[in-house]
Amino acid sequence: MHLEALIRPFYEVPGRVISLRQGEYLFYEGDTANYFYFVRAGQISISKGVSSGRVLSMRLATKGSIIGELPLFQEKPAYLFSAIAKMDSEVYAIDMSTLERYLEKKPKLAINLLRILGTHARKQHSKFRDLVLYGKKGALYSTLIRLANSYGVEEDGGILIPITFTNQDLANYSATARESLNRMLGELKKDGIIETRGHHIFIRDIEYLRAEIHCENCGKEICNIE
Repeated sequence: MHLEALIRPFYEVPGRVISLRQGEYLFYEGDTANYFYFVRAGQISISKGVSSGRVLSMRLATKGSIIGELPLFQEKPAYLFSAIAKMDSEVYAIDMSTLERYLEKKPKLAINLLRILGTHARKQHSKFRDLVLYGKKGALYSTLIRLANSYGVEEDGGILIPITFTNQDLANYSATARESLNRMLGELKKDGIIETRGHHIFIRDIEYLRAEIHCENCGKEICNIE
């Protein structure tokens, strides 16, 4: 079943629409988890602070994404990550206790959520696979592939990613320091794998990136930045 069809019934559960400006936080890591969210528009970055002071970006939630799912049915729910709007965005917020009651009463709704969570878990598993098996370089290559799958436009025999991602953004998604990220990008440019066009990345040889991380060809519905 298509993700949109799985999500549609949740908009019948009483909730409220929240609008966010670019740069505004939806919630911070450690906050009490009062709401479960569905993204209706925009982009919301999900990230976690680490002891070194760096930020690890976990995913970029877009239309149809769920946010705040992990504390569901917990006795003292708290958000494990922070959520910040990367552009003007809109979410549908359902009170946790309200959603839990509906899930208990409506098995079909619970099955829908299990299917959504299953797809979400596969996405996160594939990201951690690339990081654990192939290190920082694998995480960068994986991030570039996921960005291409999510936003890429084929042109000039390659793939243009027509959204602006700073080197710090890429470092956060690749779990590495910006200096290391800059060095890896420099190597890819020197080898002719990527180039920059203005503020955008152009991937000349995505097959090289896929081969380096032994890509499992799991499909764009799984291999994406969300």
